[in-house]
Amino acid sequence: VFSAPGRAGYLAEAEPVPLASLSPADILHTARDLSADLTVIGPEQPLVSGAADLLRREAMAVFGPGANAAMLEGSKEFAKQAMLEAGVPTGDFRSIRDRNDLDRALAEIGLPAAMKADGLAAGKGVVIVRHGREADEVFRSFVVDGSLGDAGRTLLLEEFLEGEELSLFALVDGDRYALFPTARDYKRIGDGGAGANTGGMGAIVPVPDWTEGRAAELGEVVFPPLLRELRRRGIRYQGILYAGLILTESGPRVLEFNCRFGDPETQALLPLVAEDLAERMLAMSRGEWIDGPIAMTGECATCLVLAAPGYPESAESGGVIEGLDAPKNPGIHVFHAGTEKRGDDWVVAGGRVLNVVATAEDGARARAAAYEAASKIRFPGVQLRTDIGLPGVRG
Repeated sequence: VFSAPGRAGYLAEAEPVPLASLSPADILHTARDLSADLTVIGPEQPLVSGAADLLRREAMAVFGPGANAAMLEGSKEFAKQAMLEAGVPTGDFRSIRDRNDLDRALAEIGLPAAMKADGLAAGKGVVIVRHGREADEVFRSFVVDGSLGDAGRTLLLEEFLEGEELSLFALVDGDRYALFPTARDYKRIGDGGAGANTGGMGAIVPVPDWTEGRAAELGEVVFPPLLRELRRRGIRYQGILYAGLILTESGPRVLEFNCRFGDPETQALLPLVAEDLAERMLAMSRGEWIDGPIAMTGECATCLVLAAPGYPESAESGGVIEGLDAPKNPGIHVFHAGTEKRGDDWVVAGGRVLNVVATAEDGARARAAAYEAASKIRFPGVQLRTDIGLPGVRG
């Protein structure tokens, strides 16, 4: 197994190999050099840019949606319109391209509301606005000043929805799909959902009270109608499709779709898989489908993110990480993210530095084990939420 570009911290699971860029051409070149039997494209940008399409044209086995299907993540406007046409429950919204659009959207949607950049913005494109002045500031920054580049030239103003959030992942090929257990991630930097939005500070799998049957009922509301709508548009989805939902008093609503495994939910999800997912992915790349549910261990998992000081605004790098060699109990996994090896030391080299995951027979034990393992890892200014997995805690 190779990881491109990868990091030294991946060595236990995959051998890092150089990758000149995330362009489709460079991904194809690297896959050919490695004589890869299967290429799994993780990040959203190369999927939206058509990397999977290029590899398929060149008869390379690849797992991931084509560019047209990846627009479910690449354009929030595309995703919203597809949901409306399909009848998938989602919040009301208006598209904004100029000042007149903004005024009309504010009058029709009202405040508070969520203002979202249409395109890929690396987690920086969503702002909750509660006053007209704040909406003006976001419009000026994203649309007029172009602070997010082309990603922010079109905005969406969405109705403000309240409730607990839930993530639903599925392997999808055309009209067929297979669900994973439910997940929940925690986006805010501080306890209780306080502070700035991040790429994710932790996750749990499964979400309490969401049985397999209940999750299947929710999947029926989301995936079949959406996949039918994509087919009507001439689009066949093949890959991972991840629905981010909010559980409102009037029922679940889809907030967004991602065309890849989500982070950090995936770190909690995959240790619970009791089969070789590569076999399903390879079959899908050949146009085949393995029937039956995805085999799971039946356990629970908690993932904790250890973040660098200053994250998410401006992460400070270079701090020496201690405790990575501490003995680990069964069911403990430590996944590297923003780390780098310098001599004999591991040092901080990114915003979200490490993911500590614990699996156990129930959520309370998984949570306790994860925090115990995380307490053994230290670096200057480490940020760690203390409430991941507690009942009633918002993300």
